[in-house]
Amino acid sequence: MVPVSKIATGNGHGENSPYFDGWKAYEENPFHPTDRPDGVIQMGLAENQLCFDFIGKWLLKHPEASLCNGEGVSKFKAAALFQDYHGMPEFRQAVAKFMGKVRGDRVKFDPDRIVMSGGATGAHEMVAFCLADPGEAFLVPTPYYPGFDRDLRWRTGVELVPVICESSNNFKITRDALEDAYEKAEKDNIRVKGLLITNPSNPLGTILDRETLKDIVSFINEKNIHLIGDEIYAATIFMEPEFVSISEVIEEVECNRDLIHIVYSLSKDMGFPGFRVGIVYSYNDAVVSCARKMSSFGLVSSQTQHLIASMLSDDDFVDNFIVESKRQLFKRHKYFIWSLSQVGIGSLKSNAGLFIWMDLRKLLKEKTFEAEMDLWRVIIHEVKLNVSPGSSFHCHEPGWFRVCFANMDDNTMEVALLRIRTFMLNNNEAMVPRSKLCRRSSLKLSLSRRMDDFMSPGIMSPHSPLPQSPLVRART
Repeated sequence: MVPVSKIATGNGHGENSPYFDGWKAYEENPFHPTDRPDGVIQMGLAENQLCFDFIGKWLLKHPEASLCNGEGVSKFKAAALFQDYHGMPEFRQAVAKFMGKVRGDRVKFDPDRIVMSGGATGAHEMVAFCLADPGEAFLVPTPYYPGFDRDLRWRTGVELVPVICESSNNFKITRDALEDAYEKAEKDNIRVKGLLITNPSNPLGTILDRETLKDIVSFINEKNIHLIGDEIYAATIFMEPEFVSISEVIEEVECNRDLIHIVYSLSKDMGFPGFRVGIVYSYNDAVVSCARKMSSFGLVSSQTQHLIASMLSDDDFVDNFIVESKRQLFKRHKYFIWSLSQVGIGSLKSNAGLFIWMDLRKLLKEKTFEAEMDLWRVIIHEVKLNVSPGSSFHCHEPGWFRVCFANMDDNTMEVALLRIRTFMLNNNEAMVPRSKLCRRSSLKLSLSRRMDDFMSPGIMSPHSPLPQSPLVRART
């Protein structure tokens, strides 16, 4: 066998993980309502598909945004020719303005600090290359996105040191937890170069409050380490409290801004993962300069830049999209949470993201990660749902699972919920007595009726509290 590099033969990608194994199970037997009704339903992909009808209407009204038709052909040559790695000025201006809009226009972003990358994956690796050398480390609060092991470690040689967060306080990041992780790294002779936070959190669907963010800024300032704020879910907030960006907090407290960096993308907030639009926004001039040079390895195509610049420059579209996205996420999230509660499944209280942090601890035969994996295998192979076990997110407590709810249509969601209900009833594990569960005939009410129950005229605002469902009232 011809020898190849250690990177080629190693497992630095992290593909041998139940997070990716679930994807493989789905790819081998994907659900289709008619062609493969017994297939695996993908609930492991954090994707926002709820606003494509809304986006489609804009595209039909603005055919010039595409370069592949008569209306856009006049700009085809300019976009097809060489573009430097700074990115089109109109693209950077539109993205900077959108980032401000998502944050309620409480902070402004400088287009000259926008550095583009091939998705958030490329952006995270770019930041890691800029801030740390091989063997140095970033602190990362748990649970965290499994892809970070690939994005930040695989090719950079950087290490990740977990900051242990616990369910007893809803997985909040505390100063004590940060100090413990930092001290452990020091004892292990690992130099900590930064702290990576995900706000809103993947997989928790929660946000960091202003005081926690201030404590975090104080911590990194005292330690003189970098802070990377992954804010790729910033526009997925669908209920109060509102999102607070690290860019707002540094306006309120004293800190060395050279330590502050933001990773953003349009994959989650806009639902455009296929466009591979990633952004690094740094307050450090040296990082901006270095990252811009590195962006040559993962540029956003000029055709995509043109489309995004056209779309995000339309203020009316952006304003209405943000409202519609919140409305759709609010409705889907509340219905999903309520449906799970009817069979005794709880979850961490959340107000953001495209997923829920589902609590199945009571279904474990014993409180071990081996038992968690046994339960996960049943869910993936028998229930035929690709949900992601908490251990793949480095959660230190077994029994938690991330379930994505925005990456499917309403009918597929109903099939998934029916499978969950059937599984819970067959295993006789529900906390709610069987006599009080929805009768199957009741559950076959029209989807439009049931979904409307969760978004009646009196609760259209994404920030409004959800009243008790009429289906609940009918049984009590």
